[in-house]
Amino acid sequence: MKINGLSSFAAGILLATSISGAVYLFGDHGTSSKATVKTPEKQTTVKAELSETEMKDKLAAAGFVVQTKDEYDKNIATAKADGQKAAAAGQNGKKVVYRAVIRVSKGMTSIDVGKMLVKAKIIKGSAFQFSQVVEKKKVENKLRPGTYTVDSDMTRDQVIAAIFK
Repeated sequence: MKINGLSSFAAGILLATSISGAVYLFGDHGTSSKATVKTPEKQTTVKAELSETEMKDKLAAAGFVVQTKDEYDKNIATAKADGQKAAAAGQNGKKVVYRAVIRVSKGMTSIDVGKMLVKAKIIKGSAFQFSQVVEKKKVENKLRPGTYTVDSDMTRDQVIAAIFK
């Protein structure tokens, strides 16, 4: 475009913007012959307070269980007692034995093995404690890659003897 063409174009944009602005500014906003405006009417609603029995009935009809605080506490205490009885009945001399297959790979340390044993619930305590026992026995260098089967019935010394050959 040449300078004259560019200035003519700019003048046209300016003129169109001015006309649009004037129409917007001085135009009749919101009052159209086709538009109908409703004025909101104030409605006052009086809420009648429900009695306790009416509230319970409505909640029960909607599928809710309504209890007083005392009933709730009694139900919780009963559930806890039943859970403790069931736990005690489930331990009737039966000991749960966990068995795990431990895969030792190249570069693993006694702490890594201890972490796997703790996670598998084979040993109690921490992986660091297991590592210290291994170091006391001076068998930490006897850890070789392989697959070992251990269970929670084994003593800590038996587990160490099985893995650190």
